[in-house]
Amino acid sequence: MRRCAALFAALIVAAVSLGAQADDGVPNVIAIVVQDQAALRAAPRDAAQQQAQLWQGDALEIRGERLDYVQVYDHRRERAGFVLASQVRRVSLAPSDAPELLAVLRFLRDQPGAEALGIAYAAAYLRAAPAAAINAEPFDALGQMADRLASRASMRQGKSNDAALAAHLEVVAAYGVRLTSFERAGRMQLCYDGDAFARVLATPAASAEQRAHAALALTKHECVDPAMPALDRRRVDEARADLLDRVVVVALPPTLKNRIQMRRAGVWAGIAFDRHRQGNGDVDAEERSMHALAAVNKTELTRIDEATYTDAAVRAGASRWAGEPVVQNGASERLALVAKPGQPGETCLLLVDAKHDTAQPLLRRCTYGTVWTASASVNANSTVLAVAVQPLASWRELWIFRKYAKGWTLRILPPASTTPDVGYAEFAGWVPGGNRMLVAREALGGGKTTRQFELLGLGSLAPIRRATEPSGLAELRRWQDPSWKRETLSLR
Repeated sequence: MRRCAALFAALIVAAVSLGAQADDGVPNVIAIVVQDQAALRAAPRDAAQQQAQLWQGDALEIRGERLDYVQVYDHRRERAGFVLASQVRRVSLAPSDAPELLAVLRFLRDQPGAEALGIAYAAAYLRAAPAAAINAEPFDALGQMADRLASRASMRQGKSNDAALAAHLEVVAAYGVRLTSFERAGRMQLCYDGDAFARVLATPAASAEQRAHAALALTKHECVDPAMPALDRRRVDEARADLLDRVVVVALPPTLKNRIQMRRAGVWAGIAFDRHRQGNGDVDAEERSMHALAAVNKTELTRIDEATYTDAAVRAGASRWAGEPVVQNGASERLALVAKPGQPGETCLLLVDAKHDTAQPLLRRCTYGTVWTASASVNANSTVLAVAVQPLASWRELWIFRKYAKGWTLRILPPASTTPDVGYAEFAGWVPGGNRMLVAREALGGGKTTRQFELLGLGSLAPIRRATEPSGLAELRRWQDPSWKRETLSLR
């Protein structure tokens, strides 16, 4: 019977070789648990001692039948016992029954909460079907369910759901489904390792939609570890872009085509930022990001896709200065900003004017972020200078140099007060008088999206007035900077 354990503990691993068939001694019928918290009892009675608690998707060896109970052996827990017949389904692993298993798999594929059960049926189908009959469909279904389960587990759930989620994760792990985890924004992020999707891409007969599903699952932004070293991150991003570029969008339905274009926009925006940091300024990468975003048909966006579109637009907006040529100072002859290398990986900003050169600057500040010198803008009185500084691929701040009676100071305006995730803050125009400016801020974090157009007081950087739409801020309609209006993505 130990040969049965190999079937239950690594059913998928054995089947995906496309040559696994029933071996001598391996049962052709198994029991799959279909109800959570099913009791494995020591005897076929409701009052008998509970040996273990079973969950959806658990696979059991059938050893007999007593009354309304099935006598089984659980190889994962190494426990024998009895389970109510109504809480399991007998599943035949005979090749002739593979079409029936595939039909059940198709039904369960899109059922939220039934991922563990669906993966069990996927494993059973892969074990039962003849090698020549297996195509990309079961791998596509398996991957979608594993990916959805990982997403559910990553979301904050109530305590009543925690036990079921943990149990379902253990069930799918027994089938060889591997989930990785890392910390993101103070919580654990779980991601499917994508083995089934890789098999979809390796299947020549896979449809365009199946390939698109696989590409989207394998290129998720949230499944890139934020603690990954820069060199590894660069390789991962380039591989993500290459995978997305190989998807033929012409053959896709509008919704799926939009999702590919939105993912391309976000990935290429990150590449544009990274290449610029390495001293290889690549206008092409930023243009590809913008072209992908422009290719999105907004009339075909679903409710969920609207949030995805915002995410893509903010990522592209954060790196939009990567498409501009590098300059060494601002537009004012009376006040300028010079960027010079500091410590390894560091850029130092020197604020200079006609009387203060780089040897004796008005102010000197260094940063490990990317300084977009082309964004520098000076007010009419030459008392304030604003410049975009981007510390992360999807997070851009606005640095504001201001003159006071005792000298110059620097204040930093972030996209939002949340932990850095996705967002940008950008200069939108100067208001006459020298003590107010217009800014646009957009950020995603903590499950919320914020977009604000603000009139700031330069003394405290506190908003004097703000609006969620540009038409709601009178000063913005009157004093907005023409170049900002032409280039910004906040007005999309």
